[in-house]
Amino acid sequence: MGEVTIGLLHPGEMGAAVGQCLAAAGHRVLWVPSGRSPASAARAEAAGLTGVDGGLAELVRSAEVIMSVCPPHAALDTARQVAAAGFGGLYLDANAISPATARQVAATVAGGGGGEGGEGGEGGGADGVDGGIIGTPPVGPGFIRLYLSGSRAGQVQELFDDTPVDVRVVDHGSLSETAQDGAGAGIGAASAVKMAYASWTKGSAALLLAARTLARAQGVEDVLLAEWGLSQPGLEERSARAAGSAASKGWRWVAEMEEIAATMGAAGLPEGFHLAAAEIYRRAPHDAEIGLDAVLDALSAEKGLPER
Repeated sequence: MGEVTIGLLHPGEMGAAVGQCLAAAGHRVLWVPSGRSPASAARAEAAGLTGVDGGLAELVRSAEVIMSVCPPHAALDTARQVAAAGFGGLYLDANAISPATARQVAATVAGGGGGEGGEGGEGGGADGVDGGIIGTPPVGPGFIRLYLSGSRAGQVQELFDDTPVDVRVVDHGSLSETAQDGAGAGIGAASAVKMAYASWTKGSAALLLAARTLARAQGVEDVLLAEWGLSQPGLEERSARAAGSAASKGWRWVAEMEEIAATMGAAGLPEGFHLAAAEIYRRAPHDAEIGLDAVLDALSAEKGLPER
């Protein structure tokens, strides 16, 4: 595939890494510096991205493809802004959102911001592609997988040819007819993969933090750690890693857990597991420099339980 002009919203840790892969593959990757932090600017420069001075309007005018890689709570608003700016190309939403939200995003960009209609193109809005990212920022082959669904998923896949990103198009044959209507065939399938995967990885991490916090609040944390050492080796270390992740990234996982809860509810499963996980990440101090003790104490202190 020849050079394609791609708009990236936005160069966070994952977005910048994905953008770097695309730039290295010969594509022109644009981003909007206005209103972004110095850290974002540094990541964008290191990734070889090109800033546009005219804000989102210029990015929309220039880009053939727009990729949204942002915190889940901002996914729909980002789609609305892009649609309102008149984008009529190919729009990839690669955020951690529910299949229902993914379909709403696709309908929004297709309908020019109104949130109605199906796939765009042909003088209308944009064509939506659903994406779900699993893994760590791609520094080499095998670090990241990008799952895609939607009728134009194959075109997005081609953009990543010969890059470290392992792109996999999800067969939407098992989706219900309802799930395939209104936003393009298969929209939501990639997000369903992401929701199911993160329901365990991030959901179980929140449960682990809750279990250790409970033991601390009851004065038996040392006993629990000793038992973990006997019957569940590795959990103490994993709980410490979970606390670090909650402090550094938990702010963006609150909405992700809520999206997972909604996905569970839509499938007739209990929502409570992941609403509780969202509350764990909401309570966690959002400070990457904070330690394990401060995280655990914050989880219980809000309810007036004794601190260690």
